[in-house]
Amino acid sequence: MKINSFLCRNNSFSKLTFSFIFSATFSVGFIPSSIAETKIESQVKLSGQTHNIKADLMAKLSQIQYINAEFSQTVVSDLGETLQKGKGTIAISKPDLVNWHTTEPDETLIVSNGKNLWFYDPFIEQVSIYSFVKSIANTPVLLLTSEDPSLWNNFQVSQNKEGQYLIKSLTVDSQIKSLTLTFENEKISQLSILDSTGQISHIHLLNIDFTTKPDNSLFDFVIPEGVMLDDQR
Repeated sequence: MKINSFLCRNNSFSKLTFSFIFSATFSVGFIPSSIAETKIESQVKLSGQTHNIKADLMAKLSQIQYINAEFSQTVVSDLGETLQKGKGTIAISKPDLVNWHTTEPDETLIVSNGKNLWFYDPFIEQVSIYSFVKSIANTPVLLLTSEDPSLWNNFQVSQNKEGQYLIKSLTVDSQIKSLTLTFENEKISQLSILDSTGQISHIHLLNIDFTTKPDNSLFDFVIPEGVMLDDQR
């Protein structure tokens, strides 16, 4: 991936985060002119056992309506080298409401109200707006926020071990190849996201609250004065 050192500074981490989570197809340090649309080109016939694993995971996720948590994130290369570390907070409210606030190493904010998706970068004083549906089409992380069971048709699910599920996209051109969800005491504790370059982002959830409904104000973004607007809808 190309790196524009002037724009990025350590801000490459925020671009990696956005790419990992929402499958945007752009080089680090470069805001895309469009979001690539992908098509499902093949479907995997699930065996009875695989189908049961998927149903089990769907049942677990259906019990989660809210997520309020802090997170620590480590991005690792395909050679096992640690590329960057960060931390922040996350709030999710079904359906499709997301607030992903990275506080270190640089501040960025990703907000979804179910219709629009905002990506705010204070360092370059820019906010980009995307269509929520186009931005996360065929992206496994969407499964955490959506209540639409038909989305699971785009993914294959297997179980690595007890409490750990591997979700693979059936979309040939998907930027995110797989999402591994780890559960402790029937609740999500970690997400590991593998992208098309072989990089893995390990996201550990800390101080998790699954019962409190996040404030609705978290899911609407007011553009700060003087910030450049990049409308990609």
